[in-house]
Amino acid sequence: MVDPKKQAEEKLEDTSEDRKQEILDSFQGFLDYLNKQVNRGEKLGLGEEQLAKGAERVAEHLKNHEEPQNSEEKLLQELWKVAEDEEKRHIARALVRLAQQEGNA
Repeated sequence: MVDPKKQAEEKLEDTSEDRKQEILDSFQGFLDYLNKQVNRGEKLGLGEEQLAKGAERVAEHLKNHEEPQNSEEKLLQELWKVAEDEEKRHIARALVRLAQQEGNA
């Protein structure tokens, strides 16, 4: 059976450096990327909890492997570093809702 956490990590690692830069160049670029991923998950029938878990995996990857490119990403990274697991779940859910709202704007 495929581990979804490992599969997500591999997909993030396989993203080209140019694409990563494009996503992380601005906070809006990050929100657009997250919105596309949330939409893709919704089309696959994923619920809010599953979408939030995906957002947690992305946040964890960014914390461990990417340098923030702007003040919003830096703030998110710092919050993620100090947050406990339950707080991370709340941040991830809020990011999913923000991305959904961004897509409806």
